[in-house]
Amino acid sequence: METKKTRILLIYTGGTIGMVKDYDTGNLKAFNFKKLLSNIPELHQLDCVIETISLDEPIDSSNMDPGHWGKIASVIEDQYDAYDGFVVLHGSDTMSYSASALSFMLENLSKPVIFTGSQLPIGDLRTDAKENLITSIQIAAVQERGRPVIQEVCVYFEYKLFRANRTTKINAEHFEAFQSLNYPPLAESGVHLKIYRENLLSRSRPKKLKVHKLLDTSVGILKLFPGITESFFKNILECEGLKALIIETYGAGNAPTYDWFTTNLKNAIKTGLIIVNVTQCSGGSVIMGKYETSQQLKKLQIINGKDITTEAAITKLMYLLGSNVSSGSIKTIFETSLRGEMK
Repeated sequence: METKKTRILLIYTGGTIGMVKDYDTGNLKAFNFKKLLSNIPELHQLDCVIETISLDEPIDSSNMDPGHWGKIASVIEDQYDAYDGFVVLHGSDTMSYSASALSFMLENLSKPVIFTGSQLPIGDLRTDAKENLITSIQIAAVQERGRPVIQEVCVYFEYKLFRANRTTKINAEHFEAFQSLNYPPLAESGVHLKIYRENLLSRSRPKKLKVHKLLDTSVGILKLFPGITESFFKNILECEGLKALIIETYGAGNAPTYDWFTTNLKNAIKTGLIIVNVTQCSGGSVIMGKYETSQQLKKLQIINGKDITTEAAITKLMYLLGSNVSSGSIKTIFETSLRGEMK
């Protein structure tokens, strides 16, 4: 009896990975993904069916916004039953934001959604695009007992597969552009493809996919810095239409102990502003109350971002606000891991 081949859908949104060099002009131009197999013959060696779809117009990742995330989610929703896995080709600059957002938008996901891209165009002599693309498809196609092994949103870059909502872009030049400093990789590609099953999201019985496309962008991020003034801080807190603010604090969640700082926070919270404390360090966690400089934040019942990335924090807030989570329960829900984004 012939085994049914795994079906993978490539979703091209834009970015460097989709560009090739016109050697007559030296300019970069969009790659025709309908000719993918003829341009990358190595894909024929993969034992799966590969089909492609593109957004109407390629989007530079700097222009990505929640509306585009909704379009990506809609493609996955519409094609969910027809394919066993999805590979999203995306510019690297905002990939961690988009991939984190999709992790929250796709509730009960039981198939792989792997974001990948490249630092050099697919037609460049030293490109990292081919390896990233080929291995992303290969990982998305891995099955066991007729079910995908990966059942979450991931980012694959330079030989490593990470949980999407744990990633941050850390380098604009090196091929190793992404890191997941607070959570180990889900898989590594070397001579052999090694999947670390103990790091994967555990799933029970598959449930029906629920897609949440309504995101609320009434959110902001403020990075603390020595010399921040009261007027600047107060203007941010009182920004018209702002519903939630992420404050990137120092170290393990520490902030100035100035009276004006605490007073303005207290007043903002009284007006209903949701405030989340995340560390501006690349790795590590917020531990409010560990030092005197975070005790006032703990007393104010500011939301503890723990070891969440800023990218995951902002998209989680958009998701929760868009889902009309009540103000009374948003602290409890935010501090709870929904898609493996925090401890």
